[in-house]
Amino acid sequence: MEMEIIIVRMFAFFLLLQSHTVSSELFTALADMESLVSTESELVRHLDNYIQDEEIRLKQLRSFLEEYETMHQEASADVSKFLASPVNAYLLVKRLTSDWKKVERVISRNAGSVYIKNITQHRTSLRFPSEEDLNGAAVALMRLQDTYKLDTHALAEGKVLGKKSSRQLTADDCWELGRQSYNNGDHYHTVLWMAEALNKFEDESNKTVTRQDILGYLAFSTYKQGNVKEALHLTRELLKMVPYHQQALDNIKHYEKLLFQQGVSDEKASNMEERFNTTKLKLNKSIGTFGLRRDHWDNYEKLCRGEKLLDPKVEGRLRCRYVTNNVPFFFIQPVKMEEALLKPLLVIYHGVIFDAEIDVVKKLAQPRFKRTGVTDRDTGRSMPVQYRIAKAAFLKDSEHNLILKMSRRVGDITGLDMDASEDLQVCNYGIGGHYVPHFDYARQGEIHGPRDLDWGNRIATWLFYMSDVEAGGATVFPAVGAALWPQKGSAAFWYNLRPNGNGDEDTLHAGCPVLTGSKWVSNKWIHERSQEFRRPCDLQFNA
Repeated sequence: MEMEIIIVRMFAFFLLLQSHTVSSELFTALADMESLVSTESELVRHLDNYIQDEEIRLKQLRSFLEEYETMHQEASADVSKFLASPVNAYLLVKRLTSDWKKVERVISRNAGSVYIKNITQHRTSLRFPSEEDLNGAAVALMRLQDTYKLDTHALAEGKVLGKKSSRQLTADDCWELGRQSYNNGDHYHTVLWMAEALNKFEDESNKTVTRQDILGYLAFSTYKQGNVKEALHLTRELLKMVPYHQQALDNIKHYEKLLFQQGVSDEKASNMEERFNTTKLKLNKSIGTFGLRRDHWDNYEKLCRGEKLLDPKVEGRLRCRYVTNNVPFFFIQPVKMEEALLKPLLVIYHGVIFDAEIDVVKKLAQPRFKRTGVTDRDTGRSMPVQYRIAKAAFLKDSEHNLILKMSRRVGDITGLDMDASEDLQVCNYGIGGHYVPHFDYARQGEIHGPRDLDWGNRIATWLFYMSDVEAGGATVFPAVGAALWPQKGSAAFWYNLRPNGNGDEDTLHAGCPVLTGSKWVSNKWIHERSQEFRRPCDLQFNA
């Protein structure tokens, strides 16, 4: 009980601290989240010191208590006889006056305020995630679960694709994931995670959440998923523990009325003595495709999972070669080019960015990271969206000699004029970071900014891979069935426009959710201006 009091006080202390230091959108870049480990380390140190001080204080109070109990037992055995002694009478008065003041001083001595002061003195160096970060992290787990078809129980056991990658989740961890899904109106995942929380609850010796808290969410979301009979039974289980739960009482009447109208018996739907099994339920998963054709969305998820969609005959015609582009330096050190697709032309260049350059790019970009977004058609401004989770910064050629050399290298390899290219965009993806299928070129009625008016459309995209990714994070092209997997030091290149200047819809591409690891990329968007003689126009649509 004493230790619980300490933890409660310390929790209140952290809440007070967080109110001054919360930073949102940390979940959108793993590089930014690294600072949270330092924050946690600092809090662990202060919490340990605080508990040690509290334990010393409680030891003093325990000593006082033992002395009082000893004297009280002696006095209560025979009050008259005890008080007959003037010394005992004196000591009783003393214990309840001056001695008790000492006890009060020890009780009122709160070390927490000292630690709050110590931490707040350097709170600018500590970063706390916000409620938005918690929700974003939970949504990311759901995204990974859906895209890669991850089993809920395996995830709760800390396993990803069969490998142990983290500690096991507690019932409370699963409950929180369910609660976040519920708050987002996602009853499909609410059922999955509340059911897992319920099963975890049965196994836990030290309960981390109450059964009624789980059943409240599970019952209603089960109803929202169309399983009225099971929802009714779960609600009845809830009422056994909380008989006057008004919402549950109202829901019971509603469920019974629905079942009566459907002509369904309301007998027990399942035996709650057994583990709750979601496979017995018919769950309805709402799939958002962000306006994409359903076949493109399905291909996107399949490619992200590593499923082969490219025709073997097409794949058999792909080649690797050394290229020089008549650049003198490349005669000494040719560039390794791998064809990933011929129509549209999609190639990978290997060994075109070096570790020293990557380190410089990261060092320059990270302090300027901002959450990525998409361009609003009406205002032309970048707006944060759920279908693009990353942080980015733009680096000019003039900022560092290595950035300039990288731009020149892209021009030498592609043969395009880099004077009409945008600044180098550097991105780091967050928890489950992704970018759903999209086009890099501006379609009719769209504009990516003032450059589009002066430089024309984005004729091509160059994408540097600056890290290996353990699992997930592929660049996929769902319209044609191609997939590129990040390989540190390589780069992808493709033309966004056909030779006649029209957008090539086959270049629809996406960044798959990062399952394990940290994904760093940087890209150059190259525009039409000054490319007339480097990539001549053609009046044939399919040229």
